[in-house]
Order: sequence, then C-alpha cells, then structure tokens
Amino acid sequence: MYHTVLPGETLLQISRDYRLPIALLIGANPTINPDLIYVGQRIDIPGLPDPSSIPYRIEVSINNRRLSLYRNNVLQKTYPIAVGRMLYQTPIGNYVVINRAPNPGGPFGTMWMSLSKEHYGIHGTNDPSSIGKAVSRGCIRMQNHDVEELAGIIPNGTAVSIHA
Repeated sequence: MYHTVLPGETLLQISRDYRLPIALLIGANPTINPDLIYVGQRIDIPGLPDPSSIPYRIEVSINNRRLSLYRNNVLQKTYPIAVGRMLYQTPIGNYVVINRAPNPGGPFGTMWMSLSKEHYGIHGTNDPSSIGKAVSRGCIRMQNHDVEELAGIIPNGTAVSIHA
C-alpha cells in the first residue's frame, strides 16, 4: 500500500504511524531522500495490502457517534461508538487498520485495532455505558461484542475514514 505525504509529516512520524522501523520504510523506498519528503509524495508501506484490493471500508461519524461498515460500497452494518472528548479529539482523516491485538486489557476491552495514526485505534471498552458519548482520549470505542465482530470481518489494510 502507499501513503501520500500530508503537510507537516516527516518520514519518522510516518514510520511511527504505521509501527514500522524507519530503516524498513527507507529500504522499501530506495529512491526517496529521507530528509526531503514532500506533500503529495507516495511512500510505499510494506506489509499492508492496497486498501482498494479490500472489499471493506469503514466510515466513522464523530457527530453521530456511529461506525459504518461497507462491503463493495454497500452498507453492511452500523455500530454505536464513543469518541474523543474535549482536548482529546478523535482525529479526522483517512487511515487504515494496521494491526490488531486481542485482549489488550484495561480500558481497551477485548480487542484493539491500531489505526495508521500513532496512539489511535478502534477498541472495545471496560465501560459499556460510555458508548454513545464523547469520553475517550481520541480513540473509537465500541461494545466488546461489536469490536470482536468487526475484527472478525475486516482484514488489516481496511480503509477507515473519520469525519465530523
């Protein structure tokens, strides 16, 4: 898959966002100058499929507190979610699911799926009453049974679009 460089991004931050060693990122992109990346440049992200090859995509509405799962652009299911609170807003943008961890413990419930933005993910919760509210530190919270169902359907590399 490819990442398109956004304003203010550095190669180090991109490597952190995708949880890849910077040396691996540089090795996968031998023609780039690590000190001179530019907005709009395409960076090859090794180990993830191209999101366009995956029939699934996710849309997150922060205002409606809903996560919608699409397959071949047909809505399959909508889930209630919790989003970031004031000072810890859920980041708006386009990301992909890069990995997952079952039973991460604590406030992350029974499943964690990392997004291609450092420190953010879609996860379960140990506080089911928080769903539907703006209470997280920016992550997308789901009921444990919902996040487990979602994780069982989508592969890594699935596109996630987050909007207001």
